[in-house]
Amino acid sequence: MRLLLRDPEKATMLFGDQDENLLQVRKGDTRNLEDLDPSMFEAVTHVICCTGTTAFPSKRWTGENTPERVDWDGVRNLISGLPISVKRVVLVSSIGVTKFNELPWSIMNLFGVLKYKKMGEDYLRDSGIPFTIIRAGRLTDGPYTSYDLNTLLKATAGERRAVIIGQGDKLVGEVSRLVVAEACIQALDIDCTEGKVYEINSVKGDGPGSDQQKWMELFKAAEPK
Repeated sequence: MRLLLRDPEKATMLFGDQDENLLQVRKGDTRNLEDLDPSMFEAVTHVICCTGTTAFPSKRWTGENTPERVDWDGVRNLISGLPISVKRVVLVSSIGVTKFNELPWSIMNLFGVLKYKKMGEDYLRDSGIPFTIIRAGRLTDGPYTSYDLNTLLKATAGERRAVIIGQGDKLVGEVSRLVVAEACIQALDIDCTEGKVYEINSVKGDGPGSDQQKWMELFKAAEPK
């Protein structure tokens, strides 16, 4: 497994010291195409992209860390830099990206975050690389690294471990980062998710955990009848 991020020290902060044979940490900035050395992707067959920044201006925007640079330039650069060995890309996007000109989504999109996420989605769709897009609701649970309400309240999923998956950009709600991460991992190995776009929320109840069969049933249940 290979982890690409701007500051490798953050990997140690989040995950502790790792065996290089199990987790390889590489430094790279998706905002800059020249920063993506092809050697980073040697033997890579599956990719999960979960980059992002705050929707509204904050300290996180320092150094051109804006939605346009992260959610558009960054995603475009990453996708265009991937080798032909890549068999699947899972992209984490956001609920509401198809409604960024409608209330209340237009408020969230005042600085373009939903518009740029949708542009990133479309670029992946048009790339020809097999893909799955996971549109997440408002994120809860740690790591609390952003300047948003989730961080202020240290919001947690608590008893909301059950998962709702939909299609058509109709869901409204919140979702645990843990659930999003598991959904991405599961989607890589569940064939029916290829070429599909899903929305995901967390609700009160017991969830699928890491049970692949339960995740497969959730993804299939989201398909139009």
